[in-house]
Amino acid sequence: MSKSNNKKICIVAQSLSKGGAERSSALLSKMLFSLGCDVHIVTVLSGVDYEYSGTLFNLGELKDKRDTFFGRLHRLQVFKKYLKTHQFDVIIDNRSRVQAFTEFIITTFIYKIPTVYVIHNFETSKSFTKYAWLNTLLYKNKMMTCVSSEAKMKFETQFKLNRIKVIYNGFDFKTIALQSQEQIADQIADYIIYYGRIDDDHKNLKLLLEAYKQSKLIAQKIKLLILGDGPDIQAIENYIKQLQINDNVVFKGFTSNPYPYVKNAKFTLLTSRHEGFPMVIPESLSLEVPVISVDCKSGPSEVITNGFNGLLVENYNAKALADALNSFIFDLDLYTKCKSNAKKSVEQFSVEYISKDWQNVINTLDETSKTNF
Repeated sequence: MSKSNNKKICIVAQSLSKGGAERSSALLSKMLFSLGCDVHIVTVLSGVDYEYSGTLFNLGELKDKRDTFFGRLHRLQVFKKYLKTHQFDVIIDNRSRVQAFTEFIITTFIYKIPTVYVIHNFETSKSFTKYAWLNTLLYKNKMMTCVSSEAKMKFETQFKLNRIKVIYNGFDFKTIALQSQEQIADQIADYIIYYGRIDDDHKNLKLLLEAYKQSKLIAQKIKLLILGDGPDIQAIENYIKQLQINDNVVFKGFTSNPYPYVKNAKFTLLTSRHEGFPMVIPESLSLEVPVISVDCKSGPSEVITNGFNGLLVENYNAKALADALNSFIFDLDLYTKCKSNAKKSVEQFSVEYISKDWQNVINTLDETSKTNF
């Protein structure tokens, strides 16, 4: 039996609702549960959209009742008591840690056991406090993991982190394949797909729409399907009307199972300004759907090999992106090659492989806790 079996582990997540980091937290609970760990999940915000394994303690319900400064102090006390009561072996912190005072309190006074801090985003402002000296003070000798190599190199240098390694997001490809077989009532004949958060500051959906408008796909009667929810739905709908492509864009809301739509798409699109590790890329490829992505920081170039399983395009270049869209429609040899290579190209991101990486981290923490915590 491996050392990580029977460990009592607490995953601390922002929530289990509508987001890549949130979805990966839910999947991590299932991976650790399958290794024989006693898994608990503590969520800062309420809302559960993703299937998880283990015991859920929803701090977000307290926040909903009392969202004040004193309410936050009360939640920190409740959280500390929960950790002490259950005597966890390891904490895995999956949150964005941007509030200086809160992170100082949590790291210094609440996390008294071995902890892994997971970094999900390439943007410093979405992963750390605004004080570089404080980030170095809090995390220099803590165990940290990144979801991409680019992010690791960036933060390792920026904050002088001594114990940081890459663990990619894991994917339950078997479940994704099963979910993709679900029947959908509203069939679309020919389409390409974007699915994810409707947040233009992050996902740069206006670039996607501009490229689609410039491409020859509309003339070929190939629609653009957008699945998701977020703060910019109205703005993006207005921009679609401004571009006069509202007859060609099908806009749907968030769905917890996007995979039937993905499986039937010609290809998936990603135009983000930045990422951590974009989950839509391995998910799509596992369903034999190639991906066209801008070469943003970070993640896409660690999954997509240009011309092999998808296309990488210079970011912020609508014409280059439109040309890529056209090439997948008119260059059948290129499209067929990328489609046939897609599934096999992401095998290393399966839960079977990524579970081993987490097992090694937990075992390492166990061996070094006496000297580092």
